Amino acid sequence: MQSHIDQGAGPDEVLVVITNAPDADTAARLSRAVLQARAAACVNRLAPVESEYWWQGRLEQAREWPLLIKTTRASYAALEAVIRQHHPYDVPELLAWPVSAGYGPYLEWVHSETVGAQAQAGTAASRDQDKEESAS
Repeated sequence: MQSHIDQGAGPDEVLVVITNAPDADTAARLSRAVLQARAAACVNRLAPVESEYWWQGRLEQAREWPLLIKTTRASYAALEAVIRQHHPYDVPELLAWPVSAGYGPYLEWVHSETVGAQAQAGTAASRDQDKEESAS
C-alpha cells in the first residue's frame, strides 16, 4: 500500500469542506446528519470562532462553530444537499478545497466510507433526469 498519494482531479478526489454553525448543538446535529447520510467520512467539530462578515448591507459579528468535513468530489452534491436541508442559515458557508496529496491509507478510507452517498447522489440524478425527460 502506497503511503503517499498525489491526487488528480476526478470523482475520487478527496475534498476538505468547511461550514460554520451558529451554536454547538447545531454543529453536532449537522455533523451527525452528514455522517448518517454517508456524505462524508469524517467531521471535525472545531472550537468556536469569532466571525465578522457583511450580511444584507450591515457589518455583522457572531460566534460560530466550524465543521471541517472530509469527503470526495463524487459525494459533494450529497453533502451539500444534507447541509442545505439541515442548516439554519439562509446562505450557509459551504466551501470545498481539493486535497492535492495525502497519506494513501487515509485517502482510501475516505473513499470507502463515502461510497453510499455517491450511489445515492447518482440515483437522485437519475430520477431528476427521468423527470425532465418525461416532462418533455
